[in-house]
Amino acid sequence: MSNMKVVNTKKSMQPVGPYSQAIIAGPHIFVSGQIPADAAGNLTQGSIADKTKACCEGLKNILEEAGSSLSSIVKVTVFLTDMANFGEMNSVYEQYFTHRPARSCVAVKELPKGVPVEIEAIALSVTN
Repeated sequence: MSNMKVVNTKKSMQPVGPYSQAIIAGPHIFVSGQIPADAAGNLTQGSIADKTKACCEGLKNILEEAGSSLSSIVKVTVFLTDMANFGEMNSVYEQYFTHRPARSCVAVKELPKGVPVEIEAIALSVTN
């Protein structure tokens, strides 16, 4: 663990299990999946667009705490419970990731707390 640093910010939802919001390991930051919730853990209401925005804001807050930013993301994975939501999710996603990092988007049966979208990322640490 000496080569790794745990990242935690009160600006994003706290983990609901035995994991960290993010880990800095060498030149990379591995950000755990963010579900659509505020810092207090209240689930975001509204459309898939609203929920995708909440996920992206969670990623942004964690990366800023780590001394990095969304523009340093090299890989994103999006999990959707219904691919019918892909277009609406993508319309918000492209506003946050204008540099077009590598991405996977997969359909899953269900996600924690019954949410329809979760987003995780790998970024470069600008401080390393």
